[in-house]
Amino acid sequence: MSQESVPLIDISKWDDPGVAEAICEAAEKWGFFQVINHGVPIEVLENVKEATHQFFGLSAEEKRNGKITLVSFYVSEDEASALWPSVCRDQVLEYMKRSEIVVRKLLERINLNYYPICPNPELTVGVGRHSDVSTLTVLLQDDVGGLYVRGNNDSWIHVPPVNGSIVINVGDALQIMSNGRYKSIEHRVIANGILASGEKAVYKEVLYSDYVRHFFQKAHDGKTTIEFAEI
Repeated sequence: MSQESVPLIDISKWDDPGVAEAICEAAEKWGFFQVINHGVPIEVLENVKEATHQFFGLSAEEKRNGKITLVSFYVSEDEASALWPSVCRDQVLEYMKRSEIVVRKLLERINLNYYPICPNPELTVGVGRHSDVSTLTVLLQDDVGGLYVRGNNDSWIHVPPVNGSIVINVGDALQIMSNGRYKSIEHRVIANGILASGEKAVYKEVLYSDYVRHFFQKAHDGKTTIEFAEI
């Protein structure tokens, strides 16, 4: 295992040009970073951790009735309210609303200035290596940890839980939107912006809904799914 570590960025001063530079550099070089002083209260983070534990403590029948998967795509508060079980609904919704603000601010500081000519596991337990389908993924780790990020020379870099931090990683959609400037990075869980004008496009026009459908039709196996959008 590599001794390297993904960047840890203090984003308390959103308007500081150094913060934007650090975010862009982390998104471009790593595709993964942690943020602290992000404005989401610690009690909100702790409440959603507790709510998640309560969800896993439900019976299989109660989970099925909740019509929820382990990964939630936040479309609207009403839709999310209809899907999450009452035991954890309020805490999850509060976390979603708070983290959405963080994502919007992060996206405002990630340069997307690409104008194409034609807009066109090996492990038995855990989550196999994969990249995410999203633009940015907001991940709250508990104290157990277990998140590993693909580094250089095929090494796996552990992302240690930092109290009060949120992990941010670039997804396939942002890699496509930036024409490859920002990279979605393979990661796994084990148990216990500025492009030159006229640059040749490397990704075709893709409807996000089509890409998501393709993504979930495939088993997690590295980044093979992003080939769907390549020219």
